[in-house]
Amino acid sequence: MFKSLSYSIIFTLIDQTSKWFILEKLHLDVIGYYDVYSPFLSFKIGWNTGINFGLFAESHELMRWVLIIISIGICLFLLRWSRKLTGNFSPILVGLVIGGAIGNVIDRIRFGAVIDFLNLSCCGIQNPYIFNIADIFVFIGLLPLILFSERFQKDT
Repeated sequence: MFKSLSYSIIFTLIDQTSKWFILEKLHLDVIGYYDVYSPFLSFKIGWNTGINFGLFAESHELMRWVLIIISIGICLFLLRWSRKLTGNFSPILVGLVIGGAIGNVIDRIRFGAVIDFLNLSCCGIQNPYIFNIADIFVFIGLLPLILFSERFQKDT
């Protein structure tokens, strides 16, 4: 559990540093768009008040606090569940999920919305969606935990 918590802190700091850079150094909230590596990667500012793909964004203030509470609850569950996991990668995976979730919780508390800025497109198809580093962390951590959870479980 301690290792998962340590990794969570590291991943939260990475996420928050990326968002600090986007807002304070690049001023993406002012310029709106920055072409990083056309046509594959660009930065576009987005303030997500809902969940993935902007779902449930209508009731902004209520949903903000509901999502904060749900995210913290899931993080506490994962932290407790991580005590039952074994292997060198499980603390990293749990840390990725918790770090990403807490990074987005910090955004919701500070700004009332999650800062999204990454836009990836390819092969002539323009992707309309944007996301952030925290979203990547959650996805990368959650996918193997779901697909291979029995491999990480301690024998009891």
